[in-house]
Amino acid sequence: MTFDPVSAGWKQRHGQGPFTQLVGPVWAKREAEGSAYGFLAEERHTNSRGVVHGGMLMTFVDHGLGWIVWDLVEHRACATVSLNTQFVAAVKPGDWVELRGRLVRQTRSLIFIQATVTVAERTVLVADGIWKILGAG
Repeated sequence: MTFDPVSAGWKQRHGQGPFTQLVGPVWAKREAEGSAYGFLAEERHTNSRGVVHGGMLMTFVDHGLGWIVWDLVEHRACATVSLNTQFVAAVKPGDWVELRGRLVRQTRSLIFIQATVTVAERTVLVADGIWKILGAG
């Protein structure tokens, strides 16, 4: 059975740019610890081996962490400086993929953040990144 994000309390993320619309939709859910993001892996997201392409997962992480950072800095403009990813397990079409982030450190102009990406509570990717708050020095 295909996962239904709406019945599970997820809402489609609005304000998605053209590239995100191309690979999405991406879904959002408010939780006690902050926002979580998700997407339903589809055949169009796969590589030649039939699993979700690493570039798709990295795109999802860049967007998800970017939105978390955006909230942390009260909607000030930011840009990804660095994004490191470690692929732990494969994602298949039909998988519901979720991302949760954790702030590591914030300075006047930089945000250090980590992400865990899961499928059914199984970790499939971990990442850490740095975002620059634009205009902050």
